[in-house]
Amino acid sequence: MNNRLDIYRKVPKDLTQPTYTGAVVSIICCVFMLFLFLSELKGFIATEIVNELYVDDPDKNSGGKIDVSLNISLPNLHCDLVGLDIQDEMGRHEVGHIDNSMKVPLNHGHGCRFEGEFTINKVPGNFHVSTHSATAQPQSPDMTHLIHKLAFGEKLQMQNVQGAFNALGGADRLVSNPLASHDYILKIVPTVYEDLSGKQRFSYQYTVANKEYVAYSHTGRIIPAIWYRYDLSPITVKYTEKRQPLYRFITTICAIIGGTFTVAGIIDSCIFTASEAWKKIQIGKMS
Repeated sequence: MNNRLDIYRKVPKDLTQPTYTGAVVSIICCVFMLFLFLSELKGFIATEIVNELYVDDPDKNSGGKIDVSLNISLPNLHCDLVGLDIQDEMGRHEVGHIDNSMKVPLNHGHGCRFEGEFTINKVPGNFHVSTHSATAQPQSPDMTHLIHKLAFGEKLQMQNVQGAFNALGGADRLVSNPLASHDYILKIVPTVYEDLSGKQRFSYQYTVANKEYVAYSHTGRIIPAIWYRYDLSPITVKYTEKRQPLYRFITTICAIIGGTFTVAGIIDSCIFTASEAWKKIQIGKMS
């Protein structure tokens, strides 16, 4: 009866007696906790990228415009013949766009690299590289080309996001039919990237399909061109940087420490109890 009223309970022997088994379990326990702690710390410091889809125009302050950057080489077409034309469903029809553009001669003047930055409206349309703006049309224009870059919107530097921001970069049509026209059908997808501070940057990814064909004018002449026909997707892709909250990190660390010690104590107690029982059995056999 007196034992039941004792509020100063004694610690069991297996929890106070040092053993080699207990030392091994303790070392393994500490190593395991250190490993879990470092893993959680890495996850806490690292930035997670969360993506979502929604229907909306994310960049309402753009004035209905999209910035375009184009860099293309035509190694067999003189720079005097190369021009950029832009047209869309809002009635825009611009032949020989020259603003913010540059032509660099290639192959001792026989070829040309065209670099240009311009804007397009947020409606279906096209822009194309051709000889349409040239004063005199060549007899056999060679439209073989290499696309270095075609990008829309702001350039994003994101290591953890694999997007199609320059899907046509590296497209090689140097061995195609010189007189063939090329159609690149683009589906432009608005993209938003929001960093930890809440700052948003707007860009565009795109998918592409292409075909090659020979086009004739109403006079029967072959007038090839490189067409980029685009349309906008109503779906917006948003990437958001997120980091694990501090309270969740602390809670996880406490759970790791408490759980590891509890499981280690159970394992050590079981081993000690089994060891003591084995010793009693051996003593009983000897007696």
